[in-house]
Amino acid sequence: MSNFLTPAEIAQTAAAIGHDKAKQSWWKLLILGFLAGAFIALGFLVDIRVTASLPDSLASIKSLLGGAVFPVGLMLVVIAGAELLTGNMMTLPLALHAKKIGIGGLVYNWFWVLIGNLLGALFVAGVFGLGAHLLTEDPFKTTVIALATAKAKLPFGSTILSAIGCNWLVCLAVWMAYGAKDIGGKILAIWFPIMTFVAIGFQHVVANMFVLPAGLWVGAPISWGQIIVEWIGAFIGNAIGGWLFTATAYFLVYMRKAGDTTTG
Repeated sequence: MSNFLTPAEIAQTAAAIGHDKAKQSWWKLLILGFLAGAFIALGFLVDIRVTASLPDSLASIKSLLGGAVFPVGLMLVVIAGAELLTGNMMTLPLALHAKKIGIGGLVYNWFWVLIGNLLGALFVAGVFGLGAHLLTEDPFKTTVIALATAKAKLPFGSTILSAIGCNWLVCLAVWMAYGAKDIGGKILAIWFPIMTFVAIGFQHVVANMFVLPAGLWVGAPISWGQIIVEWIGAFIGNAIGGWLFTATAYFLVYMRKAGDTTTG
């Protein structure tokens, strides 16, 4: 017996998961969303703690090393269990295309998960980043300020495009993890795509719910207005990457019936 699913089987599995997510009670989505936001923030926090002391002359090594540890966040989401907005930008649209849910179910899930993710990310930034002083002293303070400033000042269009690439890779990680039948396979499926997006420097809306407020709180020269605009751009791009480049693409290939010209 194979220890992994075929892409066509993954499509059916992901659509069924999307259906279940749309039916989940709001308070469970909020709790699981909080956990996912915290998990992703912890992944970003360990990235900063591991790479901040390396010199800029080793920028490529810093990116690779940060990418190597950041995936722990999504591993916790997928294996331990949590609700992550960016992954749901693939599963819910796929269920919608397959006519397993309506648009109301998608919006319902995204709304409560977004709120939970934001609360979880802010919790880690405030309690661990500031309260535990993990980001209040150099070189960690300087690093988080630089990261937050660069993200907040990235042009809006560039943020969207970067976020498309990010969630294309994140959703592929989730997609492949659904296809693995054992924990080792899920870890490998998650690690490579997430390492890639982090090393490239793509924009992830939930990760940025952590690093932008954390940077602001330790002195980054940015405003809440800039942060919100960045989040909006990252949300739009992440949604396109998850919905169009993953859910729609695989629905058309593996799930649409012959002669059916609709996608939702």
